[in-house]
Amino acid sequence: MELYPLRFKPILKDRLWGGHKLRDVLGKKFKGTGVGESWELSGVDGDVSLIDNGPYRGKSLKELIQSHPGELLGKPVIDRFGKEFPILIKFIDAQKDLSIQLHPGDELAQERHNSFGKTEMWYVMDADPGAELIIGFKRDMSPEEYQQAMEEKSLPQYLHYEPVAAGDGFFINSGKIHAIGAGILLAEIQQSSDVTYRVYDFDRRDAQGNLRELHTELALDAMDFKKRDDFKIPYAQQKNRENLMVSSPYFKTSYLELDTQTRLSLPLGESFTVLICVDGAAEVVLNSWKIGIQKGETVLIPAAAAEVTVNTSESRFLKVSL
Repeated sequence: MELYPLRFKPILKDRLWGGHKLRDVLGKKFKGTGVGESWELSGVDGDVSLIDNGPYRGKSLKELIQSHPGELLGKPVIDRFGKEFPILIKFIDAQKDLSIQLHPGDELAQERHNSFGKTEMWYVMDADPGAELIIGFKRDMSPEEYQQAMEEKSLPQYLHYEPVAAGDGFFINSGKIHAIGAGILLAEIQQSSDVTYRVYDFDRRDAQGNLRELHTELALDAMDFKKRDDFKIPYAQQKNRENLMVSSPYFKTSYLELDTQTRLSLPLGESFTVLICVDGAAEVVLNSWKIGIQKGETVLIPAAAAEVTVNTSESRFLKVSL
């Protein structure tokens, strides 16, 4: 396999709540407004990423996995997930509040949807003054109390609202009720799943004037009704070194704030590595390949690479592996 940093063509998603920050802040190319998501790295059926640079340009992520599984993914990843790419990387722009929702865990998602579950994390890149996330309940709820709140359309008053600022990180377990609030631009790292149970949507209508589907019954078996203060990610921000944010069964994420040339050791043969640039610009060097990367861009480093060098005077990254 030709070892170089793989860049992919963004998959842009129109959303009822989307805006213009993906274009104006991150440089994604589209006209108008209403684009809410940019899928940067995806193996989800129907939305598989296409390579946009180098010798493999035009090939899909799945094609490259089929031809070079071990070199791209790493043997432990294949042993666990086969030839499925196990994570999904997105940027999300919420110009309006997203629906209140949750995601099933692995067992329920497999049983109902033949899919992975969805545990995810967020890194806030930009937030308007007063912007908030909804994460979990204010107090423990019983299923009966929850159903009564749904019938009375009073669910929002039982939810926890979390003020946010750029640089904040959050870990969202499957089953936790949540919503991204208006004015927030973030990077999302998640299991490779597009299964969402929407439970409350403020009676909004889509472009055709229809109420969006709710998944009230499906959500009941998947929901965690407990109040848990386990979502805010504490992490160090020491320069020119990796600062661990999350170490979960689904992904490991570190924060890097760089202002000089930095050599990054990679989990050789164990896992691929994803570099997400959340601020600034840099050059990623692997063997004889040099790839420019700037805020809002993502590259995939194959598992067969032992290290990469990042040349920069000022940049911030999320480094993700399994």
